[in-house]
Amino acid sequence: MSKFPHSKLILSVPASALLAGFMMNAVAAPSLPEFSVADFILGAAINNPYFPLVPGTTMKFLVKDGIRTAENTVEVTHDTKTIGGVKCVMVHDTVSESGAVTEDTYDWYAQADDGTVWYFGEDTKEFKSSGQIDTKVSWEAGVNGAQAGIIMPGVAKPGEPYRQEYVAGKAEDIGQVVALGESVTVPAGTFADVVQTKEWSTLESGSEKKRYAPGVGVVREESTAGEIVMLISITTK
Repeated sequence: MSKFPHSKLILSVPASALLAGFMMNAVAAPSLPEFSVADFILGAAINNPYFPLVPGTTMKFLVKDGIRTAENTVEVTHDTKTIGGVKCVMVHDTVSESGAVTEDTYDWYAQADDGTVWYFGEDTKEFKSSGQIDTKVSWEAGVNGAQAGIIMPGVAKPGEPYRQEYVAGKAEDIGQVVALGESVTVPAGTFADVVQTKEWSTLESGSEKKRYAPGVGVVREESTAGEIVMLISITTK
């Protein structure tokens, strides 16, 4: 998975579980969403209640995978990047283990007129223990066949799945709103009226449940591999 929060702790998963995960994801993928530059107002704020991106906001997440932990810091920057004629907000996302940065990413988002938040790509560096830097998951809409996708519908309600990103054979994530009106408690507090999504890739086994709180965004996620991500704090300056 790519969108923030990013987390790359890897569990050793039995082959039977991997096979079950692939079977679960072996369903007809949704069509690519229709995209038009005319649907975006240049420089419009991203104020979708379940995916607000206010410049100057910093969110910190705790990532737990068995006995291993990491910290994921997400900063909504004041910087923008124009992709395919759409001005996108840049979000800086880092993952650290034992004080060392293992992943450094810039994600690009924009909101359409109907409140739908679109994902336009990522510039990701993964720092390997060997000292190598891996950038293979990076992509940008409009480059080498990559296409933008939907990260959060304008109106969140259970329904059909939607593509979140598309680069054939490289990034084929899908999301689906599956529940409304939940309550979730994480270290940052208790949140009501939470939306739950199921998110998965047609290229990988397993899936994630993500909870989005109004006025905040992601507050908790759980993967079928056993990884848990929880919001620790959110500040705006």
